Amino acid sequence: MSSLWLANGLPEEYLNALHLSSDPDPAVNSSFKLGTVAQTTIGLAALSAALLHDLRTGEKQSVSVNARHAALEFTSESWYLCNGKLPQGDIWDTIAGVYRTKDDRFVHIHTNFPHHKQGILDLLKCQDSRAAVQTAILQWNAEEFETIASAKNLCVTAYRTFAQWDAHPQSKALRNVPPVELFRVAEAPKRMIGTKTSRPLQGIRVLDLTRVLAGPIAGRTLAAHGAEVLLITSPRLPAQPIIDRETSRGKRTTPLDLCSPSDANTLGELVKDADVFLQAYRPWGLHDKAFGVQEVERLRPGIVYASLTAYGWGGPWENRRGFDSLVQNAIGIGHAEAEAFDQFTNSGGNNNSLPPKPLPCQAIDHAAGYLLAFGINAALCKTITEGGSWEVRVSLAAVGQWIRSLGQLDPKVAFGQGIPYPPRTLPQADEISALAVTIKQARKDDGDMTVIGHAAKLEKTPVKEGEAPMVLNLHEPRWM
Repeated sequence: MSSLWLANGLPEEYLNALHLSSDPDPAVNSSFKLGTVAQTTIGLAALSAALLHDLRTGEKQSVSVNARHAALEFTSESWYLCNGKLPQGDIWDTIAGVYRTKDDRFVHIHTNFPHHKQGILDLLKCQDSRAAVQTAILQWNAEEFETIASAKNLCVTAYRTFAQWDAHPQSKALRNVPPVELFRVAEAPKRMIGTKTSRPLQGIRVLDLTRVLAGPIAGRTLAAHGAEVLLITSPRLPAQPIIDRETSRGKRTTPLDLCSPSDANTLGELVKDADVFLQAYRPWGLHDKAFGVQEVERLRPGIVYASLTAYGWGGPWENRRGFDSLVQNAIGIGHAEAEAFDQFTNSGGNNNSLPPKPLPCQAIDHAAGYLLAFGINAALCKTITEGGSWEVRVSLAAVGQWIRSLGQLDPKVAFGQGIPYPPRTLPQADEISALAVTIKQARKDDGDMTVIGHAAKLEKTPVKEGEAPMVLNLHEPRWM
């Protein structure tokens, strides 16, 4: 906690305002310290919001985070209800997941977007079923399939151990890269403090150009602390309703096609009045559309430009697509978790052929989202104290490596004492219903949404539970 706070130039004395539950691990049944991860990242996001509020108003406050509540919030997409009902459908596509390869290794494929799924089926020349995909993948070696699929912009990673990942060129490119980085990219006057605000980010305008968990969680967190967040999505991409509904709460939503000169011009006008530009395109992906960091900074001096990518900036995988589950598989976390569970069960399996065991939550995505919010808040603080325009960088792979750096628990503690997540059922488990809050859906006839409340508790500026837009095209592309 303190190392990440201090590494980004924030005042050491402010750490005393943060109160964390003791013994955060094992908060869940994992060999990785996910209680620490959840409590730390949510705590950093909240504490940096409190510091920003102090800089703007002179009002200090304490912040507290319970580790189990934080770990449950790391699966927030699993616990929401619409009008008392679980959302219909599955978060995962039918063929997404792990498959054995010809060289007795494994690959993980991510097919939640229809065009990614069709690309995999076309490459394998097989039918749309797990059995057919497994038969086809058995004709490939793991890294051969990963390389060829990735060259076609498909979402695949080969299963690696920590040692195999450490020897990989992309791992070397990420060596010593922290999970969140701040860079001053241009000069600008210090931000004016303005009038007294009731929430840390009240009056802060955020453009959120992200999809699927990490980026949207960052935007949702900023909205919870009072920011006006406008979620911009491409009409060219399909929606992911089960995830989109929960992670877009508190935001306004509008589609813009950046390949359209008219829509690109609209975004440019929005940028001129924005305070934060949050995006999750691959490195340099928005530069070609005239919305890279330099272009945005010229439109709006003093802006905070926050970027999320899968594998970082630089290295042979810089431009590869990636999601949490793929990164877990690629960097060795899936193997290490499987090995620890094998030790716990005393199954005596061959460690070289153990199928990867995913973490019990999308911990890399959630941690990256809160670290993005932390970095954005820290940068906003710097616009007050130092001035300038700032870039915030977070990559899933660097966050995964940070989670690894915290070490692993003894398997007997991890899986013997760690509490599994409750089932996703109705009626909801007691610990979920005890933490639930009800919010309005933005469309009149949609009723209510019940969600798990935010784990961060701020003494004087409790989080704001905004409306849930439910769809990605509900609002006009303008500021309120």
